[in-house]
Amino acid sequence: MFMRWVVVLLLVVPGAGWAEEIAYPYDYVAEEEVDPVEADGDALLEPSGDEGDSLVEEGPATSGSGSRWANRLSLETTTWALLPRRGAGTDEGFLQVAPRLELVKPGMLHLDLGAPVRLRMWGGEAGARLVRKEDWDELSDWGQVVQALTIGGDAPNFVWLGALESYTLLSGHLVRRYNNRGNPDYHPAGALVTGMLRPFYVEAFASDVLGARLMGAEVALDIQHVLFGRQPYPMKYMLSLSAAHDWGRAAGTSEPLTLAHLDGTAVLVSRRNKEGGFELQANAGWGGRPGEGGAWGAVAGLGAEYMSSKMDLRARLEGRLQRGGFRQGAFGPDYELARFQVAGPDAVPQADAPFPDGYSAHGEVILNWDGEGLGRLGQRHFRLTMGAEVFNWGRVDVDGRVEVQAFHRNLTVGVGGLAVGAGKPGARYLASGEARWRFLGGKLYAVGQGGTLLFPTAEGTLRPGAFASVGLGVDNAR
Repeated sequence: MFMRWVVVLLLVVPGAGWAEEIAYPYDYVAEEEVDPVEADGDALLEPSGDEGDSLVEEGPATSGSGSRWANRLSLETTTWALLPRRGAGTDEGFLQVAPRLELVKPGMLHLDLGAPVRLRMWGGEAGARLVRKEDWDELSDWGQVVQALTIGGDAPNFVWLGALESYTLLSGHLVRRYNNRGNPDYHPAGALVTGMLRPFYVEAFASDVLGARLMGAEVALDIQHVLFGRQPYPMKYMLSLSAAHDWGRAAGTSEPLTLAHLDGTAVLVSRRNKEGGFELQANAGWGGRPGEGGAWGAVAGLGAEYMSSKMDLRARLEGRLQRGGFRQGAFGPDYELARFQVAGPDAVPQADAPFPDGYSAHGEVILNWDGEGLGRLGQRHFRLTMGAEVFNWGRVDVDGRVEVQAFHRNLTVGVGGLAVGAGKPGARYLASGEARWRFLGGKLYAVGQGGTLLFPTAEGTLRPGAFASVGLGVDNAR
């Protein structure tokens, strides 16, 4: 369970995309626990069981009754309208066609291809193209064709490509709840690689495999293994070093930014049985901005996780100290906008923005619950993910999303929001929602989406807008 907490990749759809069908790479299913001693200490490390939990690919319709391969075909057609806010811009309307092909071989490969193509129906400047050019005007945009590519199946040896829509790098003190598609005109494919070479565990990521953008890695050292040799439950006590750097050379240029952090983590309480388990961890760390004297911060806190066949609950509470412009979680849910213009009265990029000295309290809750059991990805009667940070000088940052499935899972509703700098001048607010209703046996569904957007401009400012979309889709998932 501890490795599941520190190796978090939670994909949350912020008002666009297939919220019901998307596969969350680190959703797990509780199975009968394996005795780690009998398993020679590997019960927590192999794909067959992370403390009795395993990655399970979503099960689309099979291509043949005797084959382990599975496939899903879908086509979604909607109207997609962009609406100006506060008089910025003009109305634009598009016919959005989104084909999708998904191939799965559990534990080996998951390939999901497809991208929305927006065909202009009205609006736009004189001579505007039939296909919305902002969706395909740079190399990185072609990354959106890869919705997901998984090789290897599960941690500790795992390769994944796709949208990073709420990504946390291990300890989460540099990259936390980061969304690489927070800029609505930028559609990169990110990458995540993990690996175990005792006593080290390594996770590395890139926000854009086709552009020089945000990259980072964290290396964790198992202290018990170093001092006492191989243990039944590894990574109970560990030191980790992380670093992240943004070259700022895709989706517009921005100032480079480099951060580093050192962390220590200890498991204080661990309870496991066949019904599930509970774990309590403590963490402390120190970080800074290399080359920037006096830019540093410290953090200490607790994390907890409860797991059963029907519920997966994770929570964390931390106290943080910031000095010299450094802050924890700088690469967060708002970063793809803040790299051009931060929220607040200072209309400057984040790399150049002052950040007041002070301290804060940060909390996060991630809850998955299903009345029938967490047996399939995308099958959740209730899903909540939320993070909040409150600063002593009056600023509040909050982001989250809630999804509910009802009426025999024929109805899926999700709402999400982001508030950055709430309580101060120049605060930034974004909200979105989505609803899907399956009918005619589930093969056909209706979809409606809407929300607010911010578009970076060539001048480095952010232009407000909104979107609305309604339409139909068909697939062979049921």
